[in-house]
Parts: sequence; C-alpha cells; structure tokens
Amino acid sequence: MKNPNSGKVEVNDINIYYEIHGEGEPLLLIEGLGYSSWMWFSQIPAFSREYKVIVFDNRGVGNTDKPDSEYTIETMADDAAGFLKALGLDSAHVLGVSMGGFIAQELALRYPDMVRSLVLVSTSCGGEGSMPRGSNLWNTFIKLWGLMPDVLEFSNKGSVPMPLANSLGLTPKEKIRYGLSLAFTPEYLRTHTEEVDRIVDLRLANRQPYYAWKRQFMAGMNFDAADRAHLIKAPTLVITGCEDRVVPPERSKRLAEEIPNSRFITLEGTGHLLFIEKAEEFNKIILSFLQQLSKDNEPEKEEKERKKRWKRIFSFFFRHKKLTFYNSKDNDKNVTVGYNYSSTSQ
Repeated sequence: MKNPNSGKVEVNDINIYYEIHGEGEPLLLIEGLGYSSWMWFSQIPAFSREYKVIVFDNRGVGNTDKPDSEYTIETMADDAAGFLKALGLDSAHVLGVSMGGFIAQELALRYPDMVRSLVLVSTSCGGEGSMPRGSNLWNTFIKLWGLMPDVLEFSNKGSVPMPLANSLGLTPKEKIRYGLSLAFTPEYLRTHTEEVDRIVDLRLANRQPYYAWKRQFMAGMNFDAADRAHLIKAPTLVITGCEDRVVPPERSKRLAEEIPNSRFITLEGTGHLLFIEKAEEFNKIILSFLQQLSKDNEPEKEEKERKKRWKRIFSFFFRHKKLTFYNSKDNDKNVTVGYNYSSTSQ
C-alpha cells in the first residue's frame, strides 16, 4: 500500500484524522463502533486502484478527537458531511459498516446531494430490535467488540475501576480475541489465525477510552431510521453475512426493503465482519455495483458533455452574447436540446 495523503481537518469543533488513497471518483468508507480507519486494510488496496478512497476516524476513536460529551448519529453524519466539504468535495460514494451504516444512512437523509451512491454493510435501520436485547446487553457488546484492556478495566476517563475488570481472567490479547468470537464465524477464527492475530495487534495499538466507546455505543442505541429509510434517494446496495450474529440478516433485508432504489445481497459463510472474512469476494461485489452505476449514468454524463460542447461552439461564434441552454420535450423525439442567447449589451 502506497503512503497515503493524510492529515487532520477541523470540523464541528473537533479535529478529524483522515487518509486518502488513489485517484478517481471519491469513495468514503465509514467504520463502526470502536474501530478506526486501520480496519479497512483489505479494502483500500483494491478500491484505490479505481477510486479516490477516503477513510477517516469517527469522533471518539483512533486519531480523531474524543470529546466526553453526548454523541449522536446525527452529529456524526454532520461530521462526515463537514469533513467532505473541508476536503473540497461536493459529493462521494459512501460505504458504511455496522454503526458506520447508521452514519451513512443519516448522511444520505440529511445531505442527499452529497451521496452519489450508498453501500450499507452489516447494518440495519436501527430502532427496536436492531441490536441484541436482554439483561446481558452491555456484557454482550463488551464481548462482541473485544474492548481494549483500559476499556474493560476503567470507566469514565480511566480513573474508576469497573466491576467487570478481571472477571474474565483473560490477558489483553485474550479479551480481544474473545470479543471477536461473535463478529467472525467459528470457521474463520479456526482457519485464519494469522489474520486474527493481526487484528488483535492492531486493536492493542489503537486503544479507545471507555468513555468514548460508551458515547459511540449510546449514539448507535438511540439511532432509528425505520420511519425515514424510504426517503433515501441514492442508489443503494445492502450487503450482509448470512451468519451475522450481531445484526441478524433479516434486519438488513428489512432495511433494503425500505429503501426504494436498493439491492440486497447475503454473502454465504460470513459473519458480521464479512468484509474481512471474504474480502476478495466482498470487494468484487462493491466494485461491480459502483461500476454498474457509472455505466447507468453514462447517458446523463454524455448529455452534459454534449451541452458543454455546443455551448463552447456557440460561445465561439457569439462571443458577445450570453448563452442559456435549455431542455425541451418533443412529442416525437421525447427529448431535444435547444438554446437561447441574449445580448449582454444594450
């Protein structure tokens, strides 16, 4: 992987860390709860060959600021929109995984013109039933996300021990591996020990304070787009692992059914982190979806280019005129392109 263009930009009173890989149409990747931009190690090399891949750390994780104040998915969507604008981008293709899928949905709802297309991975529309429920909810998510040792052992900002601290009797690495046991399929954990070890080491090197994890967690718990998902206008792909034990596949399917212009895919033999378990297949699916959209948009692009060419031609012959182009419907030809011009001088 080539050295990325990286840095920080100030958005909504926080400094957001980002990396840019490759050239082409912008593709924004949004991570989920507790993870930062390093988690895209299997996507960046593949996607950056054809797209300008933009990864960033959400508020509360990685190298982005971690304010100890309320987080909401709406705020995090505003962060993403402000971040794109700070980079000088009016729009991008957007891919979000899990909680990142919540953020991506909210971005598409709040800033529809900024989202060229939407890929929602291992996610739902939130609301009742979108996360594991029961009296052991909190411990389930501590297990699921394999929280860092300082997260398990301290609350607030690392000053108050939590009762759960040593109840598992595990080393830091064992705690993370224990947490990954729900995110991956048992088969993957058994057969890909080296890659799992890599993820464990990266988690250890990118610790998230407990208070920041809790802020993100509560933002996800409070998100609900069940009554708004049908308002998403962007072409959308919803993809999930058929063995996802975090967000059940039927939740993802329901999300796809709510979004008008959407497609739904389940990937066999994968769990919540399907983009790692079957990275090559996942990447091909995403690239195919984006490439098909480009083909579908070719007529519109060609029409815009044709109008630009005609405008240049008329501008050459009528250099002292102000040209205004318009579209008009023709009963026989359906659509024709015409032009008006008016003098700029009296």
